[in-house]
Amino acid sequence: MLIGEAEYWWRGTSQMLIDCGVVVDWVCFKKAFLEKYFLESVRHAREIEFMRLQQDGMSVIEYAMRFENLARFYT
Repeated sequence: MLIGEAEYWWRGTSQMLIDCGVVVDWVCFKKAFLEKYFLESVRHAREIEFMRLQQDGMSVIEYAMRFENLARFYT
């Protein structure tokens, strides 16, 4: 589903990984994609936001949705 620059980037990156003997699976793709298009500083900020998340005035559903959204950034 990648188009434009992202498609071009992935074709080159995946070939380089394969040539180096790396198994290119979803985990590999996700790691490479996030490193390329989602700055570490932003990921770190989201991780901190997750660690400090409190329900406060949110409903349980709102809190659960926010928790699930931020949980993917927690390593």
